Amino acid sequence: MDDYYNLLGVDRKATDEQIKKAYRKLAMKFHPDHNKDNPQAEEQFKKIAEAYAVLSNKDKRKKYDMYGAEGFKQKFSQEDIFRDFDINEIFKGFGFSFGGGDPYQGIEELFRGKSSFHGSFENVFGGQGFPGGTGRPQRGQDLESTLTIGFEEAALGTQKTITLQKNGGREETTLKIPAGINSGKKLRLRGKGGPAPAGGSPGDLYIRIAVQPHPVFQREGDDILVDLEISLTDALLGTIKEVPTLTGAKNLKIPPGTPSHSKLRLKGMGVSHASGTAKGDQFVRVLVKYPKELTDEQRELVTALKKLGL
Repeated sequence: MDDYYNLLGVDRKATDEQIKKAYRKLAMKFHPDHNKDNPQAEEQFKKIAEAYAVLSNKDKRKKYDMYGAEGFKQKFSQEDIFRDFDINEIFKGFGFSFGGGDPYQGIEELFRGKSSFHGSFENVFGGQGFPGGTGRPQRGQDLESTLTIGFEEAALGTQKTITLQKNGGREETTLKIPAGINSGKKLRLRGKGGPAPAGGSPGDLYIRIAVQPHPVFQREGDDILVDLEISLTDALLGTIKEVPTLTGAKNLKIPPGTPSHSKLRLKGMGVSHASGTAKGDQFVRVLVKYPKELTDEQRELVTALKKLGL
């Protein structure tokens, strides 16, 4: 997988100005209008534009540095990457602008009748041409679908076989779902989108993940929270209880005198980080169950304990 820093030829500690300068130089070199007979140059142009969209944004760059190239691409779709990115940046330095005097008669012509970045996203980065690239084959439409998975599948990762409609028939493909994925994240299946006219490449299929809630586990970031009810005597004297985890039941030691709503930690028993290098923890919230009514014998014993100062 391409590393954004390597694509732009800059150090990981490069300043914003160094990143911008490197991008401008490469964008001029690989711009499709300067390489009309070189499809590899167009692909490289798209890659460096994507790299710049991330590294020029402080928040996205921080997340890229945190998750690494693979983890970042698992968490963020191409649409996420280019969101809030000033599309003018791609054409600055080439003499293009979106107002009067534009050589391509303004944004309407530039984006084939699309007047906004969101609407023209596939046109610009999906292969349907750049200014002056009217002779290139158009790319198929990107499609989106939703896949519902279980809580444990999202936490631990899984593979799903998806059936697609293709050329009037059915085609099965495997989707790898990384451990730790959240609801709302998109995974991309390259070339599984809409067909392209005139021999162009097909679009991509984006799978939006929907994670089902769990009756026992709650997720807080990469941590798991489980509630455990214990009796008053167990809270006072201490005990060992079996608690559920993502990988099976585990024994948990509850110290004497544990107050209600205390959280005990099972280290490393949570959800995998996107980088795959570590896991969150599982926290067991201890809930002391008080009896609503006491028998006569229980009341006598509690009264005796009270006299003893308990």
